[in-house]
Amino acid sequence: MAGKYYGSIIFAEEQETSPGVWTEVLIQRQYYGDFLSNVRRWSTEDKVNDDLTINTRISIVEDAYIKDNFHKIRYAEYMGVWWKVTSVEPQYPRLILTLGGVANQDKPDPPVSSS
Repeated sequence: MAGKYYGSIIFAEEQETSPGVWTEVLIQRQYYGDFLSNVRRWSTEDKVNDDLTINTRISIVEDAYIKDNFHKIRYAEYMGVWWKVTSVEPQYPRLILTLGGVANQDKPDPPVSSS
């Protein structure tokens, strides 16, 4: 699949909100990249409704922030939907993100913080 990507990536950072109390804060940043593949699959389990899963791979151009914080990546926006990032593969000067299922209960919309 050829194509260009531009969208939001959400990072989860732990911040001390009061002495000894740490809270997860979501940071949203915009990135450019390229689509490497786009595969969709329906998971049929013992549920009433099937789950949609995608195995879309996006190659993101690194900047200083993402290089130092790639392990904090949680979600990526694709086609107006927030998807869980299931893997991040560093390949300097890029990161390869693999998207999985839709972010349902822990949906990050809107992020607590934006940079």
